[in-house]
Amino acid sequence: MAVSTCVVLGASACGPDKSGDETSAAAKPTPSSEPSRSEEPSVSPRAESPSAEPTADRSAPRTKEGAIQRYEQYLHAVGREDITTVCEVAGPAAKQAEDQGFGPCTSTFVVTFQMISPAQKKALRTATVDPQRVDVLTLAKVEIPTDAIRASVTFSESELGSSTLEYLEGNWYITD
Repeated sequence: MAVSTCVVLGASACGPDKSGDETSAAAKPTPSSEPSRSEEPSVSPRAESPSAEPTADRSAPRTKEGAIQRYEQYLHAVGREDITTVCEVAGPAAKQAEDQGFGPCTSTFVVTFQMISPAQKKALRTATVDPQRVDVLTLAKVEIPTDAIRASVTFSESELGSSTLEYLEGNWYITD
């Protein structure tokens, strides 16, 4: 249940399922908020492969693999309670949630971190995504279902949920 709150805010909080250009237009990260977010992830990159970590200040490959790397970055950041990276990757979904009254990402996710068990956090820090289970919807949009997440703790759909990532302005972002 604790992780489901995280997903509600980070991945599903953009409200009812939206399709077409409306989601893409609403999901674009705001340029004024990106500079402060882009500096911190590059200062403390993931130890496993820093060069594989896309950040806001450099482009990510517009490939399924690029989307997977970006989503793994998000999962690891949730496990580390790295609010800067979480809010940067989930920026478009978080912005939509904020517009719907959930509050800014930096305050809503801090509360969410407190609701995730230590075992779940530890599992998320090393979670990976099975590429065979990722659905490529378009060249710029992928769906990562819960059953694609590989971690030492099994997450149910109600705990973690599926995430949609879209390629916007040179990087992958969680939009739903």
